[in-house]
Amino acid sequence: MPQLKDTNKHQGLRNQLAKQLEEKGIKDKNVLEAIKKIPRHLFLNSSFEDFAYQDKAFPIAAGQTISQPYTVAFQSQLLEVKKDQKILEIGTGSGYQTAVLCFLGAKVYSVERQNELFKQTSLLLPKLGIRPKYLSFGDGYKGLPNHAPFDSIIVTAGAPEIPKALMAQLKIGGRLVIPVGEQEQIMTMLIRKNETQFEKHELGDFKFVPLLKNKS
Repeated sequence: MPQLKDTNKHQGLRNQLAKQLEEKGIKDKNVLEAIKKIPRHLFLNSSFEDFAYQDKAFPIAAGQTISQPYTVAFQSQLLEVKKDQKILEIGTGSGYQTAVLCFLGAKVYSVERQNELFKQTSLLLPKLGIRPKYLSFGDGYKGLPNHAPFDSIIVTAGAPEIPKALMAQLKIGGRLVIPVGEQEQIMTMLIRKNETQFEKHELGDFKFVPLLKNKS
């Protein structure tokens, strides 16, 4: 299949992108390595290939977007991923963030509410040799209670508030990274201290597509 081509030119562009992200403050070497290794252009329609290595968000199917590389790197860095950790991803989208987490050695469980995207990404990831533990089609607000608890949870869409179901599915010591807000979002990280207490960190403004309830 010719569209799954990855060339030296693409590699050069990825190296440049990683350097740019480092200059913007991304310190986690493993995250930067993931950015260098994962062929982001294959997660976009091939006619948009030229946009793949700009540090910009970009529209994909079903009215969704592939997040800006900086945002992907920023959220990934906050998770402090360790090998074999169980990570729940809310909003599989194009699968690019999923690929980054897999590259970091996580066991990724991911939920997507847009059926069209879910189907596309389920086909694409294995072709790229990326194997999440579990991809599912459903309502991200509910998380995946049958697979909980998780070491970390990452939400890749803006939520008006932090879903209680997701907080409940986090291990003690675990991190939940979620953009919170209606129009603009504040990147928020909750660290679960014990059964009832969470420590909250707010880490700057971002813009995401909204996290929608109830799958259509």
